[in-house]
Formats: sequence, C-alpha cells, structure tokens
Amino acid sequence: MTTTDTPTARTSPAITPVLIRLKLSLLRNGLRQSTGRRAAYIASVTVALLFAALQLLGLIALRGNTHAATVCVLLVGVLALGWAVMPLFFPSGDETLDPTRLVMLPLRPRPLVRALLAASLVGIGPLFTLCLAAGAAVALAHGAAAAVTGVLAVVLTLLVCVALARAVAAANIRLLTSRKGRDLAVLSGLVVAVGAQVVNFGAQKLGSSGLSTLDPAADVVRWIPPSAALGAVDAVSEGAYATAAAQLALTAAALLALLTVWQRSLTRLMTTPDGSTIAAAQPDKGTSRTSGALGGLLPAGRTGTVMERSLRYVWRDPKTKAAWVTSLAIGLIVPLFNALQGTGSVYFACFAAGMLGVLMYNQFGQDTSAFWMVAMTISSPRDAYVELRGRALALLLITLPYAALVTALTTAMLGDWPALPEVLGLSFALLGAMLATGAWSSARFPYSIPQEGYKNVAPGQAGLAWISIVGGMVAAGLLCAPVLALTIWLHASGATSWTWLLLPLGAVYGATVTELGLRLSAPRLARRLPEILTAVSRG
Repeated sequence: MTTTDTPTARTSPAITPVLIRLKLSLLRNGLRQSTGRRAAYIASVTVALLFAALQLLGLIALRGNTHAATVCVLLVGVLALGWAVMPLFFPSGDETLDPTRLVMLPLRPRPLVRALLAASLVGIGPLFTLCLAAGAAVALAHGAAAAVTGVLAVVLTLLVCVALARAVAAANIRLLTSRKGRDLAVLSGLVVAVGAQVVNFGAQKLGSSGLSTLDPAADVVRWIPPSAALGAVDAVSEGAYATAAAQLALTAAALLALLTVWQRSLTRLMTTPDGSTIAAAQPDKGTSRTSGALGGLLPAGRTGTVMERSLRYVWRDPKTKAAWVTSLAIGLIVPLFNALQGTGSVYFACFAAGMLGVLMYNQFGQDTSAFWMVAMTISSPRDAYVELRGRALALLLITLPYAALVTALTTAMLGDWPALPEVLGLSFALLGAMLATGAWSSARFPYSIPQEGYKNVAPGQAGLAWISIVGGMVAAGLLCAPVLALTIWLHASGATSWTWLLLPLGAVYGATVTELGLRLSAPRLARRLPEILTAVSRG
C-alpha cells in the first residue's frame, strides 16, 4: 500500500458543503410546510433586512462624530450579548443548534466544528450582524490602514458572535432539550420586560445628559471581544497601532477559545451517554415533603385540592409559568422604574394587582384537554362555584402579599407613606374586580393555549382571546368606579385625613365583588361544560 492510499481523509468528501446544503434544505422544507409559516418568514426577513439597512445607514452617518466610537463599541457589545443568550431562551428557534442529531454519524469534532461554523453563517441573524458590524467599521475607519483593519474586525466580530452562540448551545444542549430545560425559556419574558425598562430608563438619561455619560462604559467594553475588534479600528484611525494589535489579538484569542470550548462540548456529547433524565428517574424526597407541607397549609376538601392543582400548574407548566413570570416582573418593574426616574406616581403600584389579575382570565385554557377530568367532577353549580373559588384563592395566595410588597416599595421610593393605605385599598378593589370578571370570562369565552411553540392562542381563537381579556378588563375598570370615585372625592374635598378608610373599604369591596362574580359565573360554567371542553382542547 502506498503512502497516498493511507490517509482516507484525503479521499473523503468535505462535510462543510454538505452541512451548508443541509441548512438550506431545512430552511426550504420548513417553508413548504404551510403558507402561514412562509408568509411569517418572509415578513420577518423583510423587517430584519429593513432594520439592518437602517442600522447600517445610521452608523455610517455617525462617521466623524465625536461619540461614534462609544456608540459602535457598545452596540456591538449588546449584539454579542444577544447572541450569547439566544440559545438559552429560544432553544427551538434553530433546529441546527442541536448537535446531538449528529452523534450517530462518523464525524470528527474538529472538521465538524468548521462545517457547523460555516453553516451557521447562513441565516437572518448572521446577515444582520454583518450589516451592523460593517456599518460600525465604516463609521470608525479613517485611512487605508483603518479600512484594512475594519475588514478584519468585521470578520472577527461575525465569527465570534456565531461561535459564542454555538458554544453556549453545545454546552447546555442536554439541559435545553430536556423537559425541565425548556422551562428556561420562560425567563425570556422577564428579560424582555427588564430590558425594555432599562432601555427606556437609559434613553431618558441620555436625552438629558448626552452620550458623554457612556464614555466610561465604552472604555471598558472596547477591551471585551468582539467589541475589541471595533475598538482596534478606532485605535488605528488615531494612530495607536500597538493598542489596535492588542485588541485584535484579544479578539482572535477569544475566537480560538470559543472554538475550543465548542469542540470539547461536541466531543463530550458524542462520546458520553445522555444522563439528563437520570435525576428525573430518581424519587425526589424534597419535592414530596414540600408537597405535603403545602397540602397541610391549604383548606381541606375540594377547595384545597383545586388550589394545590393550580399552584402545581404555576410551578410545572411552562406556559403558565411564563405568564406568571412575565406578570410578576412587569408588575414590579413599571412602578419601581417610574419611581426611580422621579416621574412616577404612587398609584402606579396598582399595576401589580392588575397584571396578576389578568391571570384569572381563561382559567380553563391552561388545562387544555386535561380539563375533561375537571369537568367530570362538576355536576352542579355548587361544584362549579367551589372549582372557581379554589382557583381564585390560589391566585390570591400569591397576589395579595405581592401587591402589598410592590405598593410598600413604591411608596418608600417616592417618600409618600400617607398614600399607602389608599393605594393598597385601590389595588385590592381592582384585584377583586378582575377576579370577578375573570371567572365570568373564563366560563363565557374560553380558548385553547397551544402547548408547543410560543403562541398563547390557538389559530382561529384570537377574537375570543381579545373579547375575554380586553372586555373583562374594561368591565373590571367599571366595577372599580365606586372606589375610584370615592378616592377622587376625598382628595377634591380636602378630606385627605380620611383616605386611610380606603384600605378596609377597598378590601371589603374587592372581596364582595369577587364573591358575587364567582356565584354568577358558577351556573354558566356548569351549563357550558361541553362547549368549554371543546374550546380548550382545540389546540
């Protein structure tokens, strides 16, 4: 045998073109599944390309601006952060992120890393990143040397972002593809809520003090890859070649480190068995003790059973947990951030009760097809009333202390402690009104919540969802009108020393309205069980 016949790798076909064609085939076949999916993809591509073009033009327009380097460096840093967290919050967004699909193939990790890296460059995200990095390089490059450095910086930025996403996905793929791991995606609502308020807060601060306040942060971020690559372009433009060389070397080292981590993760995935479900097979004694303690604190009979079932949904069902996490986050963020900005009002604390009160709407949609087991236990309006009461009490178990905590924090930040009783009373009245209208809406306008994907309404039921939530919230606002009118009258007449009465009055009024709403909704629920079961099982 000659030496030319020994290395079989020389005669074996390269896998990089194969994986690129595979990525394109997955994309093409996915678009063939339905017209709606194709239209959604085309619309998302159009919006992404339009936004990328606007970003490119905006960054180019910064050329020559004093703060161009600050904006570009920080923007690339935020972009890299998005690439890092994307696989954690959207593990099913890209099917090729899961390398475990390739474990049965005779592939070596190093060629596989190169092929997957090339295939990862196909998509909307890499194109958007390329446009943003190119715009930042154009804005910072002044001179031929800076232009050459800019081309290298754009390539390094794109590769670091893609390698970062792949390394994170490969390191956590066992968790992300497990049943428990998918619950991590519910944190996306919290991240979006916090991020939106942080951006809003930062924009207001920048509008009042200017971009110069970001210079200290940019001085730090320009040494963190991949922003360091763009910092090198700015350094070359200013003649600091040693600094630019160090920043480029740092970015290249980061890329090599990410590729190494990625390769080791692939090796571990392809050579070790999947142990992600071993812990699930073992009995969890801690969970049983917690369940027993919880059952001992709840009322006896059907009411306690319904409450425990509802609380288990909050902890175990991904869609229910996502709704709770988002509501808890936004209900806390909105009043506190407005108070922090100095433009808020203590009455914004009622937002917490309103956000959690919305969770009472479509109570049976979260049960999906399992609602038939609940329906089998309801044979009279009394049974329906106890079922609705148990669900409302489970929600109150979390909402009441939460609303009180948010109200106390908001009044403390604003220094308006005398307003605490009236705001808390208004929150209790609003919560009671939303529980009442939510119970009636759940029995009158139920709709299905798909268990897969990120949709919260089954196709064809969007109208029901709008009527249920929006109509119910308008009705809750009308039910709160007496307490709100009393609050306005006390302030208008100068009788502010009596506003403390709103706390007990609001609590009693909320409890009364809730009880009335439950009793009026129970007969309708008992009569419409077959229709409700059909509606919630549709998805």
